[in-house]
Amino acid sequence: MNATRAVAPVYGLVLAGGRSTRMQRDKAILSYHGRTQLEWAMSLLEPHVERAFVSVRAEQNVDPVRARFAQIVDTRDDLGPMAGIMAAQARYPDVAWLVLACDLPFLDGATLEHLLEARAPERHATAFRSSHDGLPEPLCALYEPSSREAILAQVAAGKQCPRKFLIQAGAHLIDEPNPRALDNINTPEEYGSAMATLSPDASSPPPAAPKHIKVQYYALLREQAGRSDEALVTGARTPRELYEELKARHPFSLAPEMLRVAVNAEFGEWSQTLADGDSVVFIPPVAGG
Repeated sequence: MNATRAVAPVYGLVLAGGRSTRMQRDKAILSYHGRTQLEWAMSLLEPHVERAFVSVRAEQNVDPVRARFAQIVDTRDDLGPMAGIMAAQARYPDVAWLVLACDLPFLDGATLEHLLEARAPERHATAFRSSHDGLPEPLCALYEPSSREAILAQVAAGKQCPRKFLIQAGAHLIDEPNPRALDNINTPEEYGSAMATLSPDASSPPPAAPKHIKVQYYALLREQAGRSDEALVTGARTPRELYEELKARHPFSLAPEMLRVAVNAEFGEWSQTLADGDSVVFIPPVAGG
């Protein structure tokens, strides 16, 4: 006799136990939206789960920002993000965990809702397919109770990468509705760029409405981007702003002055205004005569 398996409830976990080595200051307390990033992440997460927790290292549990929230303390300090996931699953093994990194200032509620709507409880996990490289995004993902034993086995085998776990476990992968939502901020330079995008100063023009843009790459740019095209949602007003935004994602080595730009199959100016639905091509120099 076959019984229908009940779908496990969903709890939430914001991973805030990292050491922020590259940022050189605690990423959880950085302010992007007029409050700390940890507060922002928890405010996004809480409406979508039955209970929400912050993942911390043992020495962080009295930190004033983290102490405001219910905590789950890592029991190991040598596993990176996997330590937080394992500690949460050990404490509540019969729930699914919606796990978020605390360094995603562009994350929005619609992205979390899309993830939950696409949930595949019969799989070990449901995750987004990265808009950058097509690989699973492990730090905005839903881990089912069934994943616990598989994670323990992976760690016992000396493997601690949550992305590799999702690949090997055959996670259910879905596309990101907003390709910028999962851009994480790890360095002071990235923080400055994110702040310029989220909080332009009073002397700057008001932020532009998000636009859906398709970008095509050729020659060296295609090699450096690792793809021939991509679709994204951007607030860039001009091709120049768009190119600078893309340089934060890809290791582009060419300055704008070395490129030509075409918008909707016509050569254009770097300063022209972009519109929703535009197709943009950045054209590098072509060798030979």
